[in-house]
Amino acid sequence: MSTPQLIDPYQRIVSYLRISVTDRCDFRCYYCMSEDMTFLPKKELLTLEELDRMCSTFVDMGVTKLRITGGEPLVRKGIMTFFQSMSRHLKSGALKELTLTTNGSQLTRFAQPLYECGVRRINISIDTLNPKKFGEITRRGDFHKVMAGIDAADKAGLKIKINAVALKGTNDDELHDMVEWCGKRGFDLTWIEVMPMGDMGEADRLDQYWPLSDIRKQLNEHWTVEDIPLNTGGPATYVRVKETGGRVGFITPLTHNFCESCNRVRLTCTGQLFLCLGQEDAADLRAAMRDHEGNDALKAEINAAIARKPKGHDFDYSRQVIGGEMTRHMNHTGG
Repeated sequence: MSTPQLIDPYQRIVSYLRISVTDRCDFRCYYCMSEDMTFLPKKELLTLEELDRMCSTFVDMGVTKLRITGGEPLVRKGIMTFFQSMSRHLKSGALKELTLTTNGSQLTRFAQPLYECGVRRINISIDTLNPKKFGEITRRGDFHKVMAGIDAADKAGLKIKINAVALKGTNDDELHDMVEWCGKRGFDLTWIEVMPMGDMGEADRLDQYWPLSDIRKQLNEHWTVEDIPLNTGGPATYVRVKETGGRVGFITPLTHNFCESCNRVRLTCTGQLFLCLGQEDAADLRAAMRDHEGNDALKAEINAAIARKPKGHDFDYSRQVIGGEMTRHMNHTGG
């Protein structure tokens, strides 16, 4: 029997679910959240058992890739029991990939257990190789602890991709250092345009915004690069750097709308299903799950939500004002 598929109104197959398991984080990166964040009451979060039920329902409906996010997913108490439980879908063949995005702070503890659960690739978010700047960006992160976590993940056999948010005036002088470091370590590197998500207090998105078209131009001037037809199931486009052999990716929600190939939806730690990172429409899956013993109501709510997935987002910086700004913070939606 063939696996059912979730198909949106634009005939895109939704096979990729990103799940935020917590809004909490041990960092306070200034482009992600305010320094004095108020986190959700724990009673509002899905339990680990509910996360299992929710994700398993999506797998049953044709999702083949799960990415665990946060906040910082590895700060959630007992999170490894969830990974262990999800590994059964890898063993059955229903799930093709179980992965996560992390800030790296907990990897010295969890890299090996993650590998044992079937995780083979991880994304690690780090925006600078300068310890002082790292402290300024994260407000409380330990650079050397993250570096040790990266080493632990590498030793465990995890394929590593470094995610760096492009921040004008902050890390725009480190482009070539990042390319060289990742090339030497055998890590893919992906640059991400800063997105208009959440109230950052004094932070100005226009001041932070460094378009990736500038990064690509600087790469071409300094390195020998070639486009490659790599598709990892996400929104990034990639080039290969001849001198290092490494791959550099670009996620460009502002300078290039990648929505035509969108295959993903996002589930928050409270059970809200967001159909697009850049739209406010969401479905309350928590109520559908908690109010019914079986999964029929949950599946019906998922199908109804996918049926209204929008064509794309409305992010726009082009008019020197922030168009399509979202009120929710990135740590709530999960990126």
